[in-house]
Amino acid sequence: MGLTYRDSGVDIEKGDHFVRVIKEKLSGSEKRNIGLFGGMFELNPGEYKNPVLVSGTDGVGTKLLLAKVAGKYGTIGIDLVAMCVNDVITSGAKPLFFLDYMACGELEVKKASEVIDGIIEGCRLSGCVLLGGETAEMPGMYKKGDYEIAGFCVGVVEKKEIINGKSIAGGDILVGLRSSGIHSNGLSLARKALFEKKKYRYSAVHPLLARTLIEELLIPTRIYTDPVCEIVKKVTVKGIAHITGGGIPGNIIRLLPPGFGPKIYWEKISPPPVFHIIEDAGGIEKDEMRKTFNMGIGIVFITDWRNKERLVSLLKEKGEEPLIIGEIIPAV
Repeated sequence: MGLTYRDSGVDIEKGDHFVRVIKEKLSGSEKRNIGLFGGMFELNPGEYKNPVLVSGTDGVGTKLLLAKVAGKYGTIGIDLVAMCVNDVITSGAKPLFFLDYMACGELEVKKASEVIDGIIEGCRLSGCVLLGGETAEMPGMYKKGDYEIAGFCVGVVEKKEIINGKSIAGGDILVGLRSSGIHSNGLSLARKALFEKKKYRYSAVHPLLARTLIEELLIPTRIYTDPVCEIVKKVTVKGIAHITGGGIPGNIIRLLPPGFGPKIYWEKISPPPVFHIIEDAGGIEKDEMRKTFNMGIGIVFITDWRNKERLVSLLKEKGEEPLIIGEIIPAV
């Protein structure tokens, strides 16, 4: 008997079974879209006069390695949705739909199903539809047990309401919202400091933490759709930065017109203990920490001084703990 596709390491029947597993987790239009060649999403024609689509794509980096070590894949999908959605909402856009891509050496349906559970939960938290995805078995490219995931999100914003940072000026105020922890950036440095240099066990419980180190690092990235999408309708916001790789200054700079820079009030920011543990474990300099990690701030609003108090008040009404963490100044 001749070679089959399964002999080469690709099991189409298992892939088809996985599609059925995903469908069983969904309902309505989401369920109908899964398995088609293209996902379909209908815009409400009366909701926008001049709609602009905003797209974003991202992954979770080496946080996936920690999920593999822990044998826990249930929240990594939340991280994936969060990394994409949080980028899209910085333009003032409402997330509409999400697609995922999963590549592996050999599809293990139980693990992949856990990842999908997280993706579905992330979509629920962000108010968007899981429109479709792709699962690729690539023996030879990945070893058995290895996974890579990527996500793609599309949102919509009224053209005249786009937030792009163009009106940012000197004296504007930076208002930050807390992160849930390390989120999904800087994990390579964290792993090297904690588990290679300091040689902590993954299961170690540090005195400053209420959980093991690996559990702390796997806390899912916070999704900011709810506060951001509501706040931008009520108060003037000139710019929004999602704090990822590059830290607080590096991501704010991306929004600023030429000739301006951020002045961060570092003394106003109290990083969660995990950042102090990483810093100490690796002997990492403050500047390196600040340009690698979010340091406890996940989203930053930029507004003028006239709207500062209203923005802070509205965020508190939403149950947030907003911090004034800096201002915009002329670049040196």
